[in-house]
This record gives sequence, structure tokens and C-alpha cells, in this order.
Amino acid sequence: MDHIDYEILKQLEQNAKMTTKQVAAHVHLSAPAVAERIKKLEDQQIIKGYQTSIDVNKLNRSIIALVLFKSNDCKRLAQFCYNHPDVLECYRVAGEISYIAKVATQSVETLEKFIDQSMTYGTPSTNIVMSEQKNSVL
Repeated sequence: MDHIDYEILKQLEQNAKMTTKQVAAHVHLSAPAVAERIKKLEDQQIIKGYQTSIDVNKLNRSIIALVLFKSNDCKRLAQFCYNHPDVLECYRVAGEISYIAKVATQSVETLEKFIDQSMTYGTPSTNIVMSEQKNSVL
């Protein structure tokens, strides 16, 4: 990978819907050259896919929380999080806690319900997110 590949990744990370022609204008290459580089990045699994970013606030899910778990049943907690519609992300981690779930829900009441349901699988500790800054990989 060279600096041009990194710039292509940066452009696609900011807007995955950019056309090859638009990316090419940013990196000062022809569209076919950029298309070939993108194809190589995909073939090497550096680009693993393209995602849609959804504003959960507009879906009436404005309460965001990070729920940390000391799990007593990791497999069942992972399955619970995978199947729960309010869980955006779930990470198994090393250390004093075993899982971190990022939850987006409608209200404090629905967050409380999630916490109550999850207590079967371990001890949760909940942190309400006050603000979020997205950092780029590049």
C-alpha cells in the first residue's frame, strides 16, 4: 500500500457512495486506475464491505448507553446481545469485565428493561453516553 491507497481509503471512509471518478479527482489519477486500486483493496480484504450510517436519533432511539458486563455466561450473553434490537455493537473484552454492549434505545424505561433482562447473564454497569466523536481509521 502506498499513500494513494491510503487516500482512497480515507475518501471512501468519509463517503462510501463516492463514484470512482470522484475518488480519482481527489487522488489525481484516472478513474480506471482508481477502480483497479479499489478492486485490489477489496480482493485483499482491506475493504471488507460498505456500510450505511443510520442516525438513531431520527429513529426515536436517542438514549445511547455503554453497558459493561461481568458475565457469568458469556455465550448466552453474546446471543442475548446479538438478538436484542437495541444493541448496536457488542465486544468481548479481556480484563475485569467480559463484554461491552453499545445500546441505542427509546427511553430510560426501555434501557432499564434491557438491563433487567440482561442481568440473567451477568452483572451490568451502565454508562449513558453524553456525546460522541467519530474518529477515522486513517
